Amino acid sequence: MNILIVAAHPDDEVLGCGGAIAKHTQQGDIVHVLILAEGATSRTPQRDRKKLQNELSALAEVAHQASEILGVTSLTLHDFPDNRMDSCDLLDITKVIEQEIVQYQPEIIYTHHIGDVNIDHCRIHKAVVTATRPMPGSTVKTLLFFEIASSTEWQTPGSAPAFVPNWFVDISETLSLKLEALAAYESEMRPWPHARSVAALEHLARWRGASVGVEAAEAFILGRRVIS
Repeated sequence: MNILIVAAHPDDEVLGCGGAIAKHTQQGDIVHVLILAEGATSRTPQRDRKKLQNELSALAEVAHQASEILGVTSLTLHDFPDNRMDSCDLLDITKVIEQEIVQYQPEIIYTHHIGDVNIDHCRIHKAVVTATRPMPGSTVKTLLFFEIASSTEWQTPGSAPAFVPNWFVDISETLSLKLEALAAYESEMRPWPHARSVAALEHLARWRGASVGVEAAEAFILGRRVIS
């Protein structure tokens, strides 16, 4: 089975579904990861890729390391502007995703929840929904939206749709690989008790697991499921 992960920034793929990715690859599925925004450049007053080239290169290298830990078949990194994807035409984002779908013919796609604080997550959610229109002959049968610690739960009530999961993946056997991949993203992680710390992500996985009676889980919202 072919799986496509569409994420905004390097580390989102692990934060959102790293355990599920490892589970898929261990089961023999082929997982492709598409990361659309560059990361890092929003941390300076002006976007300056040249000034941050060393940091961007290091982040790309870590993304490949994390993919290797999880058993990912291919990783594609694009350079949409970090935390500025609302300045990009939605069609341009959608076209990139459509190209990946045509190339890899995925049956399952994982991507961002619409209600996140991060604007890039919201734009990518909309682009994926557009790119996965259920046209005749589409290979995409399952569309899942993940949560990103330090974005999804930071949204305030009433400002956007809440993340209320209805799909859970048991990652009891792959949580250690998720945590290892997160640790590789050392520059992106924060110390406890920040929501984007390795400890917090383990607590979240344990809580999501306990809520469905397993040791650890990742939670998703089912966007669409086509059963043949």
